[in-house]
Amino acid sequence: MSPKPSVLFVCVHNAGRSQIAAGYLSHLAGDTIEVRSAGSAPANSTNPVVVEAMREEGIDLADQRPKILTTDAVESSDVVITMGCGDVCPVFPGKRYLNWELDDPAGQGLEAVRPIRDEIQRRVEELIAEVLRDE
Repeated sequence: MSPKPSVLFVCVHNAGRSQIAAGYLSHLAGDTIEVRSAGSAPANSTNPVVVEAMREEGIDLADQRPKILTTDAVESSDVVITMGCGDVCPVFPGKRYLNWELDDPAGQGLEAVRPIRDEIQRRVEELIAEVLRDE
């Protein structure tokens, strides 16, 4: 039996988009996919508006802390999804890289964050179908 697939979500601060994506992937895929998230310049805490927006979805991100992007995290992931981290993400052969162009929730109110959250949910649902199909 092969190890379960792993996905790494990367954004600059690991406080918004990547936390939303990791939250949805963990919630929707359960333990079928290993989930990681990190940032190239992590913030001190997860964006409180993001935490609130995800709480509306029944997903609690209050205990999540931004993490620094490491070479090991990239190397040990099957799929790496960047969300505005630019060229700082190391590239390894054999990995699948996707770039999701999404608005940044930083400095936005709840009304502006909800559509970002909803778009990330849509993309995560598609990703789950693709990753599990490829297994």
